[in-house]
Amino acid sequence: MTRSVEQYLELPYTFVVVHDVDVDGNQGWVAEVEELPGCISQGQTPEEAITRVRDAMSGWIAVALEDGVDIPVPEDDGEFSGRFLVRLPTSLHADLARSAGREGVSLNSFVTGALAGAVGWRKDRPSRGATTGRRPTSRQGTSQ
Repeated sequence: MTRSVEQYLELPYTFVVVHDVDVDGNQGWVAEVEELPGCISQGQTPEEAITRVRDAMSGWIAVALEDGVDIPVPEDDGEFSGRFLVRLPTSLHADLARSAGREGVSLNSFVTGALAGAVGWRKDRPSRGATTGRRPTSRQGTSQ
């Protein structure tokens, strides 16, 4: 199925918005579309950065369509059951169990909290379009 730019823009893409200070001390906000590599923009406020990155998305998607490039779409969170098996060294398993015991929580709760902290996840966050405090990995493709 071929989608139009407008149809892509209606999909629930994830926006990552972070406060940024450049080497000269100038402050602002950087917004990135997680699923679209290099689709990044800046603004003086988070809202301005998001508005600008939405404009950048239009251009990014239009060029990809013209060039016949596959356009990534957001993942469906419904594809995940919330359950997976992890193999780990017995010594790590023991250390995790001891740490959970010291915290007074189950091993499952302890590991879930540790993993959530590692990726900056919060259970009260919206599933798509959320802003996070993660710093973008690339500044290429930035538009003003």
